[in-house]
Amino acid sequence: MTTALLASQVMWAQQPLYLDGSQPIEIRVEDALQRMTLDEKIAVIHAQSKFSSPGVKRLGLPDFWTDDGPHGVRPDVLWDEWEQAGQTNDSCVAFPALTCLAATWNPTLSRLYGKSLGEEALYRGKDMILGPGVNIYRTPLGGRNFEYLGEDPYLSSTMVVPYIQGLQSNGVAACVKHFALNNDEEYRHQVNVIVSDRALHEIYLPAFYAAVTQGHVWGVMGAYNLYQNQHNCYNEKLVNQILKGDWKFDGVLVSDWGGAHDTEQAIRGGLDMEFGSWTNGLSLGASNAYDNYYLALPYKRLIQEGKYTTKELDEKVRRVLRLFFRTTMAPKKNHGFLCSESHYAAARKIADEGIVLLQNQRDVLPLNLQKAKTVLVVGENAIKMMTVGGGSSSLKAQREISPLQGLKQALAQAAPSIQVDYERGYVGDTTGNYNGVTTGQDLRDSRSQQQLIADAVSKARKADYVIVFGGLNKSDYQDCEGHDRKQYELPYQQDELVEALAKVNKNMVYVNISGNAVAMPWRDKVPAIVQGWFIGSEAGEALADVLTGKVNPSGKLPFTWPASLEDVGAHALKAYPGTWRADHKIIDEEYKEGIYVGYRWADAHHTQPLFAFGHGLSYTTFRLSNLRFSAPSLTGDDSLTVTVNVRNTGNRAGAETVQLYLHDDKCSVDRPVKELKGFTKVFLQPGESKDVSIVIGRQALSFYDEKQGAWKAEPGTFTALVGNASDNITLKKSFALK
Repeated sequence: MTTALLASQVMWAQQPLYLDGSQPIEIRVEDALQRMTLDEKIAVIHAQSKFSSPGVKRLGLPDFWTDDGPHGVRPDVLWDEWEQAGQTNDSCVAFPALTCLAATWNPTLSRLYGKSLGEEALYRGKDMILGPGVNIYRTPLGGRNFEYLGEDPYLSSTMVVPYIQGLQSNGVAACVKHFALNNDEEYRHQVNVIVSDRALHEIYLPAFYAAVTQGHVWGVMGAYNLYQNQHNCYNEKLVNQILKGDWKFDGVLVSDWGGAHDTEQAIRGGLDMEFGSWTNGLSLGASNAYDNYYLALPYKRLIQEGKYTTKELDEKVRRVLRLFFRTTMAPKKNHGFLCSESHYAAARKIADEGIVLLQNQRDVLPLNLQKAKTVLVVGENAIKMMTVGGGSSSLKAQREISPLQGLKQALAQAAPSIQVDYERGYVGDTTGNYNGVTTGQDLRDSRSQQQLIADAVSKARKADYVIVFGGLNKSDYQDCEGHDRKQYELPYQQDELVEALAKVNKNMVYVNISGNAVAMPWRDKVPAIVQGWFIGSEAGEALADVLTGKVNPSGKLPFTWPASLEDVGAHALKAYPGTWRADHKIIDEEYKEGIYVGYRWADAHHTQPLFAFGHGLSYTTFRLSNLRFSAPSLTGDDSLTVTVNVRNTGNRAGAETVQLYLHDDKCSVDRPVKELKGFTKVFLQPGESKDVSIVIGRQALSFYDEKQGAWKAEPGTFTALVGNASDNITLKKSFALK
C-alpha cells in the first residue's frame, strides 16, 4: 500500500461512515471508496459464488445477490455449482414470458409485472434480477426470442421502461440484457456481428437507450457475442462510447456469465462486475477459482506491477458502490412477499391480455357452452409443464395450471354438462427436468405416432369441438437458451396430426404454445388459431378465460409471423447464421437486411405474412374514425397530438389497440414504408366510443444519419397511418415538419 493511500485511509477513518442514508448517494460512494483497501476494491468487482459478489464487511456493506429472471425468481443453486440447493422456500410465481407481456401492448401491465417480480425477489433476498431482455426478434429461429419484447424498437422501448421502474421501486436492481446484438443463440460466444451504424441505432439500441435514459436502469448485462471484433462485455464503442459516454449510464455493466475472456480488455473496455468466468466451481482452477477471475488477482497484479493505476478500478468500484447504496444499503428497504394472491392475479391479468386470437373463421370461438356437449383436447402441450426448462429463465413454480386442467375447471363451473376428453396426439419431450428441478410428470407413451394420430382422430369425429394444444416447448433447439431452432416447421409430426384432425372436425381450434412463430401449412383448414405463448403459473386458467369467452382477447402480435423463412430478411439474404473464418474460431454475421427487420422487410418486399405485426382479433368489432392533428405542422422541438375516435361496434365489451405508424413522404435516405411511433390501448363497452390521442415529437420523424453520426429529421411532409395492425391501416392524413 502506498504512503499516500495509507494517509488517505487514516484521514477518512477519522470521519463518520455514512451508512444511514443521511447523505446523498454520491457523497456516500466517495466516502466508502476512500476507506477501501486495494483488496476490498478488487473483491467487489467480481463474483464470489455462482450468483453473488462480496460486499465490504469491514465497512458494513453486505454481500450482493443476483438471480435470473426475467419471468420469475430462479430457484437457488449451490454456492459453486449449477445444481439446485434443494431448498423448500425458493418456489415462485411464474409470470408470462416477455413475448406475452409485449403482446399486451399495455405499459401499465408492464409496470405491474416488474413490481410483482421485485416483491418476490425481495422476499428471496435478491438485490438484482437479471432481466428484462430487449434484444430484437430478427429471425423466428432465435432460441431466446421468448425472453424478449419482439421485433419493433418502439414497442420494446415503451414496454421495457415501466417494467424497470416497477422492479426498481422495490429497491431491486434491474439488469437489462443482452447489450447488444445478441439476436441468435447458436455459437453465441463466437459470433462477430457486422451491422451498419444506422441499423444499430434505429433497430438494435433504442430499447437499451430507453432503459437507461427513461427507465434509469441500475444494471446492464453485456452480451456474449462480439461487435467490431470485441466481446460486448467490454466493447469500446458499445460500452465506453455509447452506453457510458453518450447515454451517461451511471450503473454497472455486468458480464453475462462467462462473457469475459481477457483482463486488460475488461479493464479498459468498461466491464464493472464479472460473473461466471470459466469455472464450474472449486473443482476447476485454483484452490479458490473466483480469485482467478480476469478482474481478480490478475488485475491486482497488473496494478502492483505498475502497468495500471487505480484510476480504472476506482471508476468500477464507484459504480458498484452506487449499486449497493441503491439496493443493499438503501435507507428504506422493503421486505417483499412471495407467491401472494396479488402476484397470481397479476400473472393471470397479463396472460389474459397477451393471448392473441390469430384467426376465428365462422366465429368458432368463444366456445358455445349452451350447445356443446363434448370437447376433445389433443396435444402434449395441453399437459406438459412449461415453467421448467428453456435455460436460465427456468423456474421452480409453486404451481402451474396446465391448459387441460384449466379448461376442465372452467367448463365444470360454467357448463358442467360438457364432457372433456383428452388424447395425446404426439409425443415430444418427456424429460421434465432442468438443473435439478423436476416437473414430476411421467410423459412417456408407448404408442407409435400413427397410432396416436389414429386414436385422436377416432375421438375427434364425435366431438363438438377439438382443441389442439401444440407448438414448441423449452427443450434444446426449440425455445431455449444456448441453441437456435433448426427448422421453422413444427416438431414431432404435429402438422400431420393437425391435418388429420381438420379433415374430421370443422370446429377445430389450434392453440400454439411458443415464444416464436411457426410454419402453419394447414392454416386455411383450421378455423380458429390462438397464440398461447409460455404464460407461466396461470397458463391453464388464462387460456380457458379466452377460449370460453370469459375474457375477450385483446393481444396483438409483437412480431411479424412469416409464411416461410424466405420472407425474413436475414434468411432471404443468406445473412443468417453467418460464415466461419478460416481459423474456425469466429463467425462473421453481417446483418445485410439493415433496418429492414420484421414488418419493415415485409412492406419493402411486398410479402404477405401469415399474421402481421400488431395483428390480433377480438370477439367484438371496432371502428376507427376522425383522424385529426392538433396543428397542421410540427415546428422545431414542439409536439404534435394525433387524435382518433374509436368505437366498439359489436355487442361485447373489449379492448382495441390504436397503432400509429409514420411514413416519410420524401427523404434523402431510404426509409421504411412505415414505422411504429405510437400506440394506445382503449377498453370500451358495446356501443361506446372514445377519442384517443398520441403525442409525437421531432424524434419520431428522425432517422440516424451515418455521415453526421446523429439523429436527423428533414423538413417536408409526413403521412400518419393509423390502424389496428401493420397490415390493416384504415386512416391516413398528412402533416408537415417545418
